[in-house]
Amino acid sequence: MLDKIIYKNLFSKAFDITIEVTYWDGQIERYGTGMPAVKVRLNKEIPIKLLTNQPTLVLGEAYMNGDIEVDGSIQELIASAYRQKDSFLTHNSFLKHLPKISHSEKSSTKDIQSHYDIGNDFYKLWLDDTMTYSCAYFEHDDDTLKQAQLNKVRHILNKLATQPGKRLLDVGSGWGTLLFMAADEFGLDATGITLSQEQYDYTQAQIKQRHLEEKVHVQLKDYREVTGQFDYVTSVGMFEHVGKENLGLYFNKIQAFLVPGGRALIHGITGQHEGAGVDPFINQYIFPGGYIPNVAENLKHIMAAKLQFSDIEPLRRHYQKTLEIWYHNYQQVEQQVVKSYGERFNRMWQLYLQACAAAFEAGNIDVIQYLLVKAPSGTGLPMTRHYIYN
Repeated sequence: MLDKIIYKNLFSKAFDITIEVTYWDGQIERYGTGMPAVKVRLNKEIPIKLLTNQPTLVLGEAYMNGDIEVDGSIQELIASAYRQKDSFLTHNSFLKHLPKISHSEKSSTKDIQSHYDIGNDFYKLWLDDTMTYSCAYFEHDDDTLKQAQLNKVRHILNKLATQPGKRLLDVGSGWGTLLFMAADEFGLDATGITLSQEQYDYTQAQIKQRHLEEKVHVQLKDYREVTGQFDYVTSVGMFEHVGKENLGLYFNKIQAFLVPGGRALIHGITGQHEGAGVDPFINQYIFPGGYIPNVAENLKHIMAAKLQFSDIEPLRRHYQKTLEIWYHNYQQVEQQVVKSYGERFNRMWQLYLQACAAAFEAGNIDVIQYLLVKAPSGTGLPMTRHYIYN
């Protein structure tokens, strides 16, 4: 009885939309006024202590196991919790329960492979043909996902004001889309590094298929092992994986990779507020070892690395839209996912994609592009930003 009272108190303050909750004993409660936007069914009682210590992990596992059912949009439900001040779902008290996370080269390899080496066949089901697994860039409302992903890569290379014949290093090169465009459209000698065997094998096959053996190279290597200098460095969706304790090292390596006067475009998920940077559900099931720094942290490390920034651009809305399209695509292939990977895995990815879309929708996280130069800001670039779009 006491637990039920505590449950009611928690849910009554957790959302800024009206929800209906059906408890494990059949009792139905409505929180808010008017018709419920989302209905939640608790098929099993969750101990209050677990629920309040690590709510996202405990509720995430309960959803994966079918102990919680949601009728309505999970994205809308979670975005509502982010908007609601002091919701038990979004406070940071869980931090004291997180184990220390290792980001050694061995641990980083294991973490990356646990996510990206699920298999290319899985990602092919719901990504676009470019196999790009990062924020797209929608120049027009009706851009397809493929077009928006190519827009993003072109936007990055345009920002760098590259010159044909120069050398580019892509740190965390994924399935190679940026490498291929850098070589084909921009005439660059492009090298990529990845820790994912699946991504490495795919990129190698694409290099041969596209006859780019002389222009594009990929290495299965940790960024800490890379030597040499390049005219340009790109890194998309990478610094989120290096760990809080390695952010300084990461930006120092970016600086070391650049020739004097060289330029880097760093694109990654970033917080625009003080916060945890870690979510226990994401850390346990999606991105082991992940850490999302805030803007102030990144700029501190950028300055310490003796780099200067020439442009900063937030792309929050673009990532929200990217995730919403990914989830739409995912819904079309759910039965294939269940058949190949099981219902629990399927529900985990349902939750992950919608929760991330909610986090961007509510502004809990952002994605930012940092244009950096190993010289005084703006060195080698036109006087205005018009060049990026022309």
